[in-house]
Amino acid sequence: MAKRDYSLDNPAWGDRRPVIVGFLCNWCSYRAADLAGTSRMGYPATLRDIRIMCTGRLDPTFVIKALSEGADGVIVMGCHPGQCHYDVGNFKAMRRMALLRRTLAQLGVHPDRVQLAWASAAQGTLFTETILNMTNAIARLGPLEWRDTVADIAPSTPPLPDEAHEPEVIHG
Repeated sequence: MAKRDYSLDNPAWGDRRPVIVGFLCNWCSYRAADLAGTSRMGYPATLRDIRIMCTGRLDPTFVIKALSEGADGVIVMGCHPGQCHYDVGNFKAMRRMALLRRTLAQLGVHPDRVQLAWASAAQGTLFTETILNMTNAIARLGPLEWRDTVADIAPSTPPLPDEAHEPEVIHG
């Protein structure tokens, strides 16, 4: 694919491009990504993929961590519903992602920045279309400037008391 100027979608991009972290199911979506690569299907170089065994095992804090560390979007991709290699993992992922998207929206993160999608191992084309569509959505939204917001709303950890200045308590 030719290099794209994302500042045409949103001037806030400047010279940089979106960063999308993808948590991909080992059995289906990761293999769809592999098929897309070996078949030389073109899709934007915005995805940083992380292989996980099952979308049902994804801890929602990993998504929050990715966003707070600079990702502009996160996609979680797994087996189609009813085809999970661990029976109900993708149903668990659906419930968790619905709650996570609602929570993130309350923290000011647009729901389109966190997506859940399905692709079987034989669907390399669907995988590339999904990544292209997500990249386009993130490009229109602009960069996520959430780090400062999270630092503002996160409670600060109180300092530990200095043991040298604490009075000694005598019981008895």
